[in-house]
Amino acid sequence: MNARPTIGFIGLGIMGRPMAAHLAAAGYPLVVHSRSPQPVAELVAQGAQAAPSPRRVAAQAQVIITMLPDSPDVEAVVLGPDGVLEGARAGSLFIDMSTISPSVAVRLAEAGRPKDIRVLDAPVSGGDVGARNASLTIMVGGDASDFEAALPILQTLGRNIVWCGSHGAGQTVKACNQLLVAITIEGVAEALTLGTKAGVDPAKIVQVLSGGMARCGVLELRGQRMVARDFTPGFRSRLHYKDLRIALAAGQAFEVALPATALVHEMFKSLVVAGRGDLDHTALLTRLEDLAGMA
Repeated sequence: MNARPTIGFIGLGIMGRPMAAHLAAAGYPLVVHSRSPQPVAELVAQGAQAAPSPRRVAAQAQVIITMLPDSPDVEAVVLGPDGVLEGARAGSLFIDMSTISPSVAVRLAEAGRPKDIRVLDAPVSGGDVGARNASLTIMVGGDASDFEAALPILQTLGRNIVWCGSHGAGQTVKACNQLLVAITIEGVAEALTLGTKAGVDPAKIVQVLSGGMARCGVLELRGQRMVARDFTPGFRSRLHYKDLRIALAAGQAFEVALPATALVHEMFKSLVVAGRGDLDHTALLTRLEDLAGMA
């Protein structure tokens, strides 16, 4: 692969927009497409070209990246009419950085094979902060040789980049990540709710817990914002709810009991049903407060 291949980037949301901007800043020729015109215009102002469809993106690029909300979105953009596989040339590398079902990741790889399109699943962790700081953790599934080819691009976007195994392995590890993050958010939210209702300053709770065995990424990256009740979405609750459905489906497929995940899945469901699905996933705190009569 050339040092600076043309990259097609599809999906310029909270995560995709800063990721694409990092690629542009690193000197990669960029072709972009998204449902919302504003981020497209911003990337064009940085030197990117706009394309009217996923097919047209793929036709102009050697590497195609998607960053989309859910499995059906990725399937429509990649496999559907006017999609990526209709436009991609033989030898292209397609990297899906969305969080989707591992089985769908395998299906995308199988669909690309007859067309000689190499496929990687490469979901990310780190939220909007990681996307803005190019400090994402990226977990990759697919052929090792394709991972090596993609590594310089991925290093522009993240710091902890791990090849996890064959197709679907990246998505499986992401499901593991998402269940652990959700369970940790639940634990932090329970601790803050108990301490606050008992009359302790929640900022003091965060200060103490951040310095001992209970310290964790949720406290480090979101603790102060939870205390300040700033639930501006870095990662939307409805998307984490979707990710937990993926994790539970994987548990079913591999006959693994996930009791804590099932409980937190129901808590996120209640958050979404309460109309708070577009808040940050740490807004789970508000549901604990509801149950404690603190609303």
